[in-house]
This record gives sequence, C-alpha cells and structure tokens, in this order.
Amino acid sequence: MLKPKVEKAINKQINAELWSSYLYLSMSSYLESISLSGFANWMIMQAQEEVNHAMRLYNHVIERGGRVLLEKIEEVPTEWKSPLHVFEETFKHEQKVTSLIEHLVDVAEQEKDRASLNMLQWFIDEQVEEEASADEIVQKLKLIGDQGSGLFMLDNELGQRVYAGDITARQTQTE
Repeated sequence: MLKPKVEKAINKQINAELWSSYLYLSMSSYLESISLSGFANWMIMQAQEEVNHAMRLYNHVIERGGRVLLEKIEEVPTEWKSPLHVFEETFKHEQKVTSLIEHLVDVAEQEKDRASLNMLQWFIDEQVEEEASADEIVQKLKLIGDQGSGLFMLDNELGQRVYAGDITARQTQTE
C-alpha cells in the first residue's frame, strides 16, 4: 500500500513530468519556426520521454493501490533568444527535475517506502543521463558559436534521435 505522503509527492511529480513534456513541445515548435528541424526532433523525443516518465510514476501509484490525481498544467514559455538559450534552459530545467526527484527520494525514505525508493532509483540514474545530454548540446553550441555550417551539422545530428521507450497501459517498470 502506498503511503499518503508518498502518493501526494508522486502525484506532484507526475504533473511536473507532464509540464516538462509541454515545455519540450513548446521548444520544438520554436526550433521549427527558425528552421532547425533536427533540434526540433530532439525536443519531440524529449517530450515523449517525459510522458514516459509520468507514466512510470502513474503505473507505480496504481500498482501500489493509490490514486493518481491530475492537476492543471501551467503555461510554458514559448520564446527563446537562440538555440543555445533553448538548451541552456533545458539543462537548467533538468537540474530542477533532478532536485524534484531527490525530494521524492527524501519523502520515500522518511516514510520507509522501500518499493518507491527502488522505483525512484531508475529516475536518479535517468536524471544523470538527462543532465549530461543537455549539457553536451550546450557545450557543442558554445563551440559552434555563430558558424552556420556547425549549426547545420549539429541540426543533422540531433535529427537522428529516435525514441525507443514506450509505456502504455500498465506495462512493467523494468524497461
């Protein structure tokens, strides 16, 4: 049985993951508007990943006998100064998500909810990856600067990203 404090905290995180998906969709739209379809593709894949994260949490709550309560999704930004600005904001956002996950771990530890702690370990590992991925692109964009050919090459590279994960209905959490 899921403890009430843990259930409440996970419900907040589900909302945060869905907000993250909206944010990345908004970033994708901005990047498309400046003709960087590869960058936009990277953000679409990121948005799908965030929905997957929300579903992992959703499934955990349901499997533990809890109830998911979906909240209003707050408005997301729609304008950025440049592709570098987009990815700097992405990196900052992923750092914020890491702190939210760490808070969830704290709540689960306080409540001695070992099943939730086990599930959250996947998110801890995932956030290391998320931050590193966003920071790598920030660093590449800083190296490229205003060079159009470098931006073109990075756009092509980011356009190759595909999304492999998919949690629909109540699949297992072992993916």
